[in-house]
Amino acid sequence: MTQEAKLTPQDTLLVRLKPHDPRRGHVLRRFTYAGIKFHEERGWYRVSKDVAAYLKTVHQLPGDTYTPSAFDVCTDEEARQIDAKEEHDSKVRRSASDELKLSPARGEPGALTTADLPEQAARPQPGAARADDGRGRKERG
Repeated sequence: MTQEAKLTPQDTLLVRLKPHDPRRGHVLRRFTYAGIKFHEERGWYRVSKDVAAYLKTVHQLPGDTYTPSAFDVCTDEEARQIDAKEEHDSKVRRSASDELKLSPARGEPGALTTADLPEQAARPQPGAARADDGRGRKERG
């Protein structure tokens, strides 16, 4: 009989690598500990409490305690809440069949358009030197 068969749900916790998001510092996609290969895309793993305790201390960059933690470690109920929140956050907020309010364009009087800009000849050309710009050239010596 293996150790996994002896463990009850009270003796285990759920862990997963945090979803890959470089902007937030979540850069790990795989991690191996105690012979268990954790893959970010596979989601939750049930592990013993001692393994979960170690994984709680693992950071995204090894040896750098200022980076975010690499794993979500929680109970079954907390994992369900996290999944429900992520599912809600990933849903499309508006669809084409929803009744949407009109977003009016800014064509009202007083709005500046390209037609109001001066002609091309009246605008200074980029890179053209002006006599009064006040900057002198540095002489090579």
